[in-house]
Amino acid sequence: MPTFSLLLLPGDGIGPEVMVEVERVISLLNKKGKSEFKIQSDLVGGAAIDKYGKPLSDDGLAKAKASDAVIFGAVGGPKWDKVPYEIRPEAGLLRLRKDLDLFANLRPAICYPALAEASSLRREYVEGLDILILRELTGGTYFGEPKEIVTLENGQKRALDTTVYTTSEIERIARVAFDLARKRRNKVHSAEKRNVMRTGVLWNEVVTATHAREAKDVELHHILADACAMQLVRNPKQFDVIVCDNLFGDMLSDEAAMLTGSIGMLPSASLGAPDAKSGKSKALYEPVHGSAPDIAGQGVANPIAAIASYGMALRYSCGLAKEADIIDKAIANTLARGLRTGDIMQPNMRKVGTTEMGSAILEEVEKLLAA
Repeated sequence: MPTFSLLLLPGDGIGPEVMVEVERVISLLNKKGKSEFKIQSDLVGGAAIDKYGKPLSDDGLAKAKASDAVIFGAVGGPKWDKVPYEIRPEAGLLRLRKDLDLFANLRPAICYPALAEASSLRREYVEGLDILILRELTGGTYFGEPKEIVTLENGQKRALDTTVYTTSEIERIARVAFDLARKRRNKVHSAEKRNVMRTGVLWNEVVTATHAREAKDVELHHILADACAMQLVRNPKQFDVIVCDNLFGDMLSDEAAMLTGSIGMLPSASLGAPDAKSGKSKALYEPVHGSAPDIAGQGVANPIAAIASYGMALRYSCGLAKEADIIDKAIANTLARGLRTGDIMQPNMRKVGTTEMGSAILEEVEKLLAA
């Protein structure tokens, strides 16, 4: 029986609530499936600051490096707004991404048939929507140096963020985009701002060269990032894989989230380069929705993105495509039964909380495993 090690980092806000539902699915697969999942847990974000004085302990990082996959909840909240910038809750997540070299962030935007009416666009624009946004995750504006706020001689302040990319960083994310497209509809849109940013010029040149050299079989389109944002709400089904830098990927994937009905619906995967010996990649999986401190502790959070993130772990880190498909199908079946958390509530549907939604998905998973 294959065995996989998972590190669970629930974090803050609604993170622990949705992680409970993920654990229930893991437990069911351990009982009913053909693989074994060994889990450990640790603190991250504000919870880690409270205990360790920093958003991720060295022991927590070591556990992450030793795991087949990290399942992440969410970090942050008003309680930690005044902590020094260097130890803010989000720094724990950034450290994981950087130290594990998780450069490829996969954010699927899929509109389940039962949720087409919950989208911010009309049904005809989103029904059948299946986009994959690939965000470069370890470079660009979020990590570039210098990064500072300085006081000038005249008393004014000046803030500086540096956007930096190298040829190799762009090449490797482009390769992932082309490989993913080959398994989908074989089309890639590369989004940047070459009209005003030097990094955009280089991005365009390197993606073009990589495509010509290694991926002529894949259809490639270049698009300005702001035009891509506009087209996502004009005609989203024209896209298959969208590849972009760290900053634009963050923004465009959140925009795409609303096409699916709620940001609470989006899972994500952050993958590193395959190890030279084992062929395995370090990986972290997380819902896109964040910690949502305004609803934390109320039992109303949507656990679907967290459960779907575990489904992505099954697919990309464990090679268990059948089980991943079962998770996706169980979510679709649950929504088709008319169950809705508050963020995706629709007329004539039944409103449920976190636990009831998790139980319904668990029931569907069990049925599909037995089929």
